[in-house]
Amino acid sequence: MKFIKTPVKGMVDMLPSDVRLRQHVLQIIRDSYASSGFMEIETPVMEHIENLTSKQGGDNEKLIFRVMKRGADLKRAIEAGKNEFADNGLRYDLTLPLSRYYSNNMEKLPSPFKALQIGNVWRADNPQKGRFRQFTQCDIDILGDDSDLAEIELIAATSNTLSRILGEVGISDFTVHVNDRRILKGAALKAGFSEDDISSVLISLDKYDKIGLDGIRKELVENGAPEQSVDAYLAVYAQSGGRSAADFCAQIGEEFIAGDVASQVNEIIDCASALVGDNVHIVFDPTLVRGMGYYTGTIFEVSLDGYGFSIAGGGRYDEMVGKFTGHNVSACGFSIGFERIITILKDKSESAPPLGGEGIAVLVDKKVTGERKLEVLKKAQELRQGGAIVTVQPMKKNMKQQISKLEAEGYSRFEKVYRD
Repeated sequence: MKFIKTPVKGMVDMLPSDVRLRQHVLQIIRDSYASSGFMEIETPVMEHIENLTSKQGGDNEKLIFRVMKRGADLKRAIEAGKNEFADNGLRYDLTLPLSRYYSNNMEKLPSPFKALQIGNVWRADNPQKGRFRQFTQCDIDILGDDSDLAEIELIAATSNTLSRILGEVGISDFTVHVNDRRILKGAALKAGFSEDDISSVLISLDKYDKIGLDGIRKELVENGAPEQSVDAYLAVYAQSGGRSAADFCAQIGEEFIAGDVASQVNEIIDCASALVGDNVHIVFDPTLVRGMGYYTGTIFEVSLDGYGFSIAGGGRYDEMVGKFTGHNVSACGFSIGFERIITILKDKSESAPPLGGEGIAVLVDKKVTGERKLEVLKKAQELRQGGAIVTVQPMKKNMKQQISKLEAEGYSRFEKVYRD
């Protein structure tokens, strides 16, 4: 048998410096969100296949890593010839597991419930820079709050957390884009599209940043959309930049948008803006779509100049928990793109975060006696009790290279022990 030393495609080995950076960022996330009252939970990495294929996860449902049935269950499935060989799957995000978790434990949880969840998810995707098949997600969610206080808190807490993380590498400015699925739906209906057409129309609009209005028009027409509806639809978006939610919704008309959505969006933006630094720009963006099928209201996404991907996103999903409980539960969440942020931090800085204390490396000559080694190890223990990070290593012939590598790991003080 030939062993393969490289990891599975789309998954990565992490060096100690990588892990230290990740743990440093995760600690900032935990501390920041905990200060806003979010409580950390855990859910299993596997979910029932019925939950994962419930048409709530959009295109992610095409990327599920399925887990085959085992033993007698697998034998019965094969004998039945139904090709139903999977009964579980690896979770592709943390939102659906949270919805199941809440419905199963809601009697034990406070209301509203402010949850923080950090964990690995898996998608059978094509790997690329900052995008893997196994990756970490960091989500905060508020369940049981149907007011816009939930959106305001989520945007403010996430913006302040991102400011702390990105500020360490000199990045100060980023933009939070805010929209509402009801506005998106209203614009499509006004243009003459049917309810059944809306999903495909939004798939094209979601590509606005990449292909522009001309590209959207070409794609919609090629997909069979009536040109009259396409032209009416794009006319709504022709001058969308810089317009307020009120102005945009007025162009659509009240008959196509249920409720006072514009006022709610404006209130969210105004309140959240007052709670974050001047470096955070919170704006209404009528072209923001977010592809997940479970969003029902407000949606938001964070962009960073110079990078062609979002670094955080979320929105309101008031109907998902109800799929488990039988009655709707208000829910809203924001997810930080952890792997993308790690990629940005590594692009901006080659050095790993500090060790968390003074880093001392004690290099011991191989000729040192056992008694002297014991003295060195006891001294190292004393230093550790005082808060230092101490590593004791045998001295190598190429000590210059050894010290260079230790410096890269964060050690700054070196003690050399020779035989007396």
